[in-house]
Amino acid sequence: MFEPTGTYAPATTRYDTMLYKRCGASGLKLPAISLGFWHNFGDITPYDQMKALVLTAFDHGITHFDLANNYGPEPGAAEKNAGRLVRQYLAAHRDELVISTKAGYEMWSGPYGDWGSRKYLLASLDQSLERLGLDYVDIFYHHRPDPETPLEETMGALAQAVASGKVLYVGLSNYDGPQLERAATILDELHVPFIINQNKYNIFDRTVERNGLKDTAKHLGKGLITFCPLAQGLLTDRYLNGIPADSRVAHDPRFLHADDVTRVHGQIMALNEIAKQRGQTLAEMSLAWLLHDDAVTSVLAGASKPQQIIDNIGALKNTDFSDEELKAIDEISMQ
Repeated sequence: MFEPTGTYAPATTRYDTMLYKRCGASGLKLPAISLGFWHNFGDITPYDQMKALVLTAFDHGITHFDLANNYGPEPGAAEKNAGRLVRQYLAAHRDELVISTKAGYEMWSGPYGDWGSRKYLLASLDQSLERLGLDYVDIFYHHRPDPETPLEETMGALAQAVASGKVLYVGLSNYDGPQLERAATILDELHVPFIINQNKYNIFDRTVERNGLKDTAKHLGKGLITFCPLAQGLLTDRYLNGIPADSRVAHDPRFLHADDVTRVHGQIMALNEIAKQRGQTLAEMSLAWLLHDDAVTSVLAGASKPQQIIDNIGALKNTDFSDEELKAIDEISMQ
């Protein structure tokens, strides 16, 4: 069915204040703040709300939209909605966008809809492109390591995706340091433009510091984009005074429970005091803390309201930390 182009003219100032950082040693730059589609882009979210989020992001220089095949609900819905938004409002600006997607978690039933086989990855890529309505994606990730499929097969599928012209760059998500190093060796031998890792990283979750991922990525000249930078909202002012009735904890406790809030409430309050001394909100400080690290290329921040996107960008005003501030943040987060 014909879908008319929406009337949208992006802000002419959209590139004036956003910081763009190179993905490791590659030529690709990403905005310091990227828009994640994990939440709020499934079919339970009103389309006009999604439109407001995407256009607000682009108007403020956020050129990178991050998806996965299974983002919804239902799985695939986020890609379909993203594709519709791009067609209606951003088709003329496709070359200003970096659109990424992933495959690696369960997407369809049966033995071929999960993990890291060549059959699954290449079929999933074709399905993602169809939902997005695109000829190619800029970055295609393997979403998680597969312990039962030879790494050579999975990396070979990524190589084929690039060779087919359907993918410009490839990435790895949820790998650790040793896994990254083995995968990078194979991809280098295949001359695949592997440029970026996507991993969870925030003040509370330091896994990439412990498992070698961050150090290995930096050593190999690969970028790092971090998801859950605000720890599902814990690192914001959302829960400073308890659990609001309209919060994610109250309505969708799949990823964050009331017990999680209670457990770290004292730490949240202490971190908030440091943020106030810096003239920042807790969310701004938490994003700035990630971006002060030269190993981090971009942070993936979701949003349910346009103002949250604008607030997140505010973190760029101050990404410098004193040694005393960094030490205090470490001591609080490790309690």
